[in-house]
Amino acid sequence: MEPLIQVQDLVKVYSLGEVEVHALRSISVSVDRGEFVAIMGASGSGKSTFMNILGFLDRPTSGQYLLEGINGENLSRDESAEIRNRKIGFIFQGFNLLSRTSAIENVELPLIYAGTPPPQRKERAQKALFEVGLKGREHHHPSQLSGGEQQRVAIARALVNEPSILLADEPTGNLDSKTSEEIIGIFQRLNQDLGITIMMITHEPDIASFAKRDILFRDGNIVGDRVNVSPVTLARGRE
Repeated sequence: MEPLIQVQDLVKVYSLGEVEVHALRSISVSVDRGEFVAIMGASGSGKSTFMNILGFLDRPTSGQYLLEGINGENLSRDESAEIRNRKIGFIFQGFNLLSRTSAIENVELPLIYAGTPPPQRKERAQKALFEVGLKGREHHHPSQLSGGEQQRVAIARALVNEPSILLADEPTGNLDSKTSEEIIGIFQRLNQDLGITIMMITHEPDIASFAKRDILFRDGNIVGDRVNVSPVTLARGRE
């Protein structure tokens, strides 16, 4: 079976005046469907640049990146946006919710962009919120929700278009340890029960220990790539 993600000799160079910054140096890696991968590394190691390229938010200077066989190199801006909306779910440290809209309206946003009819939008948004344990909280605004609940809304929003992959950038960075474990428990359940592929940036080894695979970046290179044969598993069930 073809890998979900194929990266070959990926290079990214930023020009800052007369200075060139090599963010990625000939990266090659593949990720299969159903993997749960933790991306680790110090600040400036290249992990965020790598994630931006995976999300079609940036393009490499050279090399090739394929998502389900799609090469983003020659895609227009609109074509890249369509792939992001259909195939990629994004989850960020800061939640990125619209403060004046309810939880269910936040979750419906990707479906609005995709042109999904209103009745179907509502049904799918409610299902996604239930998947992350927020049944009964659909009409609360972000200010009425805890940090953990806001991140659950963000996960539901990322799920609602049934993407090929979830890209999570420090998803527990703004949360306390107990809430962080609850969020990681949701990731594990989505991965194990629904087979959703997850790529997660984290600088916390204890959070990375829940993933099935760890990839370590340093100075724009991959310096470690190992399977976690005994990932920590949390109690099952919707929180």
